[in-house]
Amino acid sequence: MRIKYTISIVFFVALVIIEKENNIISRVSDKLALKQTPQTPLQPSGLSHMLLKHSGSFTSLGKMNSAFTLMKRRLEDYSQHQEVVTTGRKHILLLATTRTGSSFVGEFFNQQGDNMFYLFEPLWHVEKMLTLETGGTNATAAVKAYRDVLQQLLLCDFSLLESFIDPLPVDHITPALFRRESSSSLCKESVCSPFTKGVFERYHCRTRRCGPLNFTMASESCLQKEHRAIKSVRVRQLENLRPLAEDPRLDVKFIQLVRDPRAVLASRMVAFAAKYKNWKQWAMDGDVPIDDGEVRKLKGNCDNIRMSAEIGLRQPPWLRRRYMLVRYEDIARFPMRKATEMYRFTGIPFTPQVKSWILKNTQASKEASGVYSTQKNSSEQVEKWRFTLPFKVAQVVQKVCGPTLKLFGYKFVSSEEMLTDKSISLIEDKVFNFS
Repeated sequence: MRIKYTISIVFFVALVIIEKENNIISRVSDKLALKQTPQTPLQPSGLSHMLLKHSGSFTSLGKMNSAFTLMKRRLEDYSQHQEVVTTGRKHILLLATTRTGSSFVGEFFNQQGDNMFYLFEPLWHVEKMLTLETGGTNATAAVKAYRDVLQQLLLCDFSLLESFIDPLPVDHITPALFRRESSSSLCKESVCSPFTKGVFERYHCRTRRCGPLNFTMASESCLQKEHRAIKSVRVRQLENLRPLAEDPRLDVKFIQLVRDPRAVLASRMVAFAAKYKNWKQWAMDGDVPIDDGEVRKLKGNCDNIRMSAEIGLRQPPWLRRRYMLVRYEDIARFPMRKATEMYRFTGIPFTPQVKSWILKNTQASKEASGVYSTQKNSSEQVEKWRFTLPFKVAQVVQKVCGPTLKLFGYKFVSSEEMLTDKSISLIEDKVFNFS
């Protein structure tokens, strides 16, 4: 009786171990599948069902040894698959805030070529819909919506994004996708539906004459690409994307792009003049009310950026080898070097096509370097803000964003003369460990 009882316990432990191992293999198989989509359920191998079905006849240690042998062999197979998983398809999320140079840096991936599916600001629709429905962006609702939409898009599923587009797409076709032309993947021949006369598409493709975007065609093209990248300025906290890092179907790399908060504010005052009219008025008056709501909002933005970076640089297990922090100033000064580092981090080959684009677009003329342009004379952009932002405004930013400036290695200015003295660099030489 004691022997039978012991055998039963050993069998139960074996069953649990094999079931866990079976789940691991299923997840790996799912990750290796060429065209796996969220709608495709993970298929069980049947091992656990077989064991349950025949458990009544499991009365000998010999048969149990066979089960352990099978488990050992499959675990060895799993270990062999590990290299394939880590060197296979990559998913990249470029996270930033507005006016940090993210459109410019996003082109490093948009220009990659036929092996990359790149999306430019797909969360614009989500933010707009949530704002319209609630009169303001509900943080809790936004967090979940942003995360779920990003997760589906990285899996080439556009269905959830469609539900946020106004007007709703008809038969998965829309002329209203925000900045379609900024995602070269959505203007490739494989995603170019026949031109429809009389249908206005504000963000139409400029490289070829296409009809309204067909999401079914986009999804099929996405599934055929080796890698996928998304650029977004709407995710406030990196921690909220943890489920993506832990999703066995994805191999996500997070690149957080940051910029000197003083430079960001100076740029926003020009690009979003209507929204920053208070700041413009304060800049002229020379007096900034420190307790104003706009100042508190600036502090909140700085705190969010800093806290996300602190989590990433701390490298918790779920972010290990998945997070990279990049300063816009370093990219502007050393574009090729930083692009090389970013590609090395992602594990994706750095193509001659991207290198050529960087060389061409980091030496643009003043005429080409518009507010929203991705063509920049990059070295000039680093210092430009120092001659447009009044010293008193810079002081306020330093006061409310002090910890953020310190973390990212931006030097404080103590006088008007120091602010405008180009011989004094405000950027510390700093290395951020992310490997």
